[in-house]
Parts: sequence; structure tokens; C-alpha cells
Amino acid sequence: MDKSPLCPETGLKMVRAIKPMTLSYKGESVTFNMPGWYCEESGEGVHTGIDLKTSDRMLNLLKARVEGLLLPAEIRQIRRRLRITQGAAGNLIGGGPRAFQKYESGDLLPSRAVCSALLMLDSAPELLDLLKARQVATAVSA
Repeated sequence: MDKSPLCPETGLKMVRAIKPMTLSYKGESVTFNMPGWYCEESGEGVHTGIDLKTSDRMLNLLKARVEGLLLPAEIRQIRRRLRITQGAAGNLIGGGPRAFQKYESGDLLPSRAVCSALLMLDSAPELLDLLKARQVATAVSA
């Protein structure tokens, strides 16, 4: 069974391919390889959910660069230097247990507050003990 979509313009079967795409944000742009279904005759493209994840991540990366936020790899490096899991980072710093998985994959743009907290903890890792103690105290009093 053929699952190739039909081109909305020509009605022809589309083929799976990767083509360059450019995204812009506040005067900056990034060009990357975008997977999708493409019509060889019209050039039209159809993108599925998994394809759109590629463009969403690239847009988040571009926004992070333009806004001066930490990039996914930087977030991962700092978290690893602090020797905490993604779940622990989300609970201690904010965002919840899955937030850092999303920050580090590029699926979610971190807030400026999360970036600032990570930068401070990277400079003074002993402050992590303060956050851990506060979390324990909060859990005990609850």
C-alpha cells in the first residue's frame, strides 16, 4: 500500500526528500535541511508532525541565539557539570521533571530565568546545595 500523499497543486504523488529551508526571526535567519514530502513537478511540500519537529527545533535554536538564551548543548553541559539528572534539574531549577529533556533536545525554549539560574549555578555550584535543602524542607513541611 502506497502512503505517498498527492500534491495539492498537481495531483501527482509526492516523494520523500530533504530540501533546504530558511527560517527568520528578528532579522536573523538559519537555513537547514527539512525532511518532507515534495512534488517533483510543482516544488510543493507537505510536512508531517515528525518533519515539523525539525523546523520547530531549528526555530527554537535561532530564537535562543537571537535572545541570548542558553543553547540546548550548553544547558546539557551545565547540568552534567552539576551532576544532576534532567528530572532533578527540572524539580530544583524549575519547569518540572521533563523540562530539561525538552530544553536539551531543543523542543522547548528555556526561560531567561532558567538560563540565569543555570549560569549562576555553573559559576557557584555550591548553591545547588541551597536549592536541594530548600526542596527537602518544603517536602517535609508539606
